[in-house]
Amino acid sequence: MLSESSSFMKGVLLGGIFCVVVTLLGHVKIGHGTRARHHEHHHIQAPNKEEVLNLSEDERLELSQSIRVYCIVLVKPKDIGHWAAVRETWSKHCDKAEFYSSENVKVFNAVVLNTNDMWTMMRKAYKITYERYKDEFNWFFLAYPTTFAIIENLKYFLLKKDPAQPFYIGHTMKSGDLEYVDGEGGIVLSIESLRRLSRVFEDSDKCPEQGGMIWKLSEDKQLAVCLKYTGVIAENAEDSEGKDVFNTKSVNALIKEAMASRPEQVVDGCCSDMAITFNGLSPNHMHVMMYGVYRLRPYGHTYSDALVFLPPAGSDND
Repeated sequence: MLSESSSFMKGVLLGGIFCVVVTLLGHVKIGHGTRARHHEHHHIQAPNKEEVLNLSEDERLELSQSIRVYCIVLVKPKDIGHWAAVRETWSKHCDKAEFYSSENVKVFNAVVLNTNDMWTMMRKAYKITYERYKDEFNWFFLAYPTTFAIIENLKYFLLKKDPAQPFYIGHTMKSGDLEYVDGEGGIVLSIESLRRLSRVFEDSDKCPEQGGMIWKLSEDKQLAVCLKYTGVIAENAEDSEGKDVFNTKSVNALIKEAMASRPEQVVDGCCSDMAITFNGLSPNHMHVMMYGVYRLRPYGHTYSDALVFLPPAGSDND
């Protein structure tokens, strides 16, 4: 009886110690030491129409041609339906798009990573991307197979951003003291951010391949930890009115939320007119989005856009 009581008390004591450790870790600052830091999160806005119109025609042409986006789509065999939909829809609008697969799939071409772990997949994809394309592209967009992206809106958002600066952009979230870009809305790295990331990959203390905590961080959080060591901070992307442009939900879900909370302004309250991504789409919905974004046009309406982002040479995109 005494032995059982002793074992019980040991269990209670160990459980209490574990809870204390977890609580303390939740307050530890990840990155440069554990001292208190100021809020580093920024809200980066897209240029407004007047800013673009003030540019000369030659400047507009040069800018539209200089922004080149390489798209990374992380896939697994179970994503085969989404994989096909992404290949046939929005990815055609990237300057180059490649699928990075956990394993070989005979029906589609992909860069095979030979791992099912999402963080390892992401690490390998970024490492290969940097080695192959560091001199060819200046912006790198990573998405999951359930994401739909409007690449022209991404290019417009990046219009006056300098890829030589360490930008890390998307829909930001907070977990404890860690600010990170939610992978479900898509992740954008400048070439400078990717360069710093590729360098910190070599430091297993700062950027471990398997993570170094009691619990396993999601891949987007682990990416934020590694980037923070290099001085790259998560930046929330918004349009000129302050609305998010990287969405972690589908249009359908956002409209339902707007109908419940702002029924008098469902369209205006739902989403930005310059939205870049939506997530959680089925393959069929991706084709519907493709029709709505690139095919359907209300007769008599003109948008007088100051810039045109032409598709890559030889592309069969819409």
